[in-house]
Amino acid sequence: MLLSRVADSLYWGARYLERAEDTARIVRSYTELVIDLPTSALSTWEPLLAVAGGSSAVFRAQAEQDEALLPIGEVPIVRHLVADQHNPGSICSSVDAARENLRTTREIIPREAWQTVNDLYLYVGSNAAGGVERRSRARFLGHLIGECQQLDGVMTTVMNRDEAYELWRLGQSIERADMTTRVVGVRAAALLGAGQQHAADGSITDIHDDVQWMGLLRSVSALQMYQRATRGPIDGRAAVRFLLLDPTFPRSVASCATRIREALGRLPRSRRTMPVIDELERVLAVAAAGGEDGASLDAAMEDVQAMLSAINDVVHEAFVHSSM
Repeated sequence: MLLSRVADSLYWGARYLERAEDTARIVRSYTELVIDLPTSALSTWEPLLAVAGGSSAVFRAQAEQDEALLPIGEVPIVRHLVADQHNPGSICSSVDAARENLRTTREIIPREAWQTVNDLYLYVGSNAAGGVERRSRARFLGHLIGECQQLDGVMTTVMNRDEAYELWRLGQSIERADMTTRVVGVRAAALLGAGQQHAADGSITDIHDDVQWMGLLRSVSALQMYQRATRGPIDGRAAVRFLLLDPTFPRSVASCATRIREALGRLPRSRRTMPVIDELERVLAVAAAGGEDGASLDAAMEDVQAMLSAINDVVHEAFVHSSM
């Protein structure tokens, strides 16, 4: 039997760590993309704010910037996403919150897992500034991703397949699906929209589009697996379908939905929780079928994110308001 407090801590501990890892992947891939492209092809870092769920206008207001029409620079945005303790979605804040949640579950999770989380917390606390500076950013983000992968390996190979493990996997899968939809809804939608604009006005498609699609796929560690699955040049719509629907890629939204279904099916009160995953899969199918252009894809991803939020509410109601 798990107390509601323990269930909540496991669920959110997994979500916060997945959030930190996914944010690190996105910042790392965007930095590589900026290095690969000329400044004329990519001149703003503001898409990172949108992927992370932030608003450029809000960010400017918080930073007290008067030049509302000027692009926000690299350092303020990267600092906001990596090291800003006042941003609850930053890497530092996410790792802090994950450690605080998992500190109360040390009798549940494997000892090696807690040691990995604690080591990660100490590393991020001492080296976050290095994640902001471009010259040391790749080393910091790569170390953080490696520690998260090590933790995932510990949980997968050592932890009992009980209710605690299913809650961990549930939180991880919901957060991962949410981040994938954000990448698709912001960056893929923008690239599809730009391609449509080129076709409408008769201009030549940007020769750097392939590089940008590669950067998008790298942001969710999908490039190599996409290339294995398609065996051809990158096609924007095929990449979107891969990230949304491919059942064999563990970071696709469909694959995450399958893991959410499996976890909910192995937890108590499945009659209460399963209908919401049925609805998620229905909304995802509609979104994938209708998201052929940038604007509709963005709107479709908002629908999928709303369903993920609904799943979070159902999980909270089922497992946090009462003991399992």
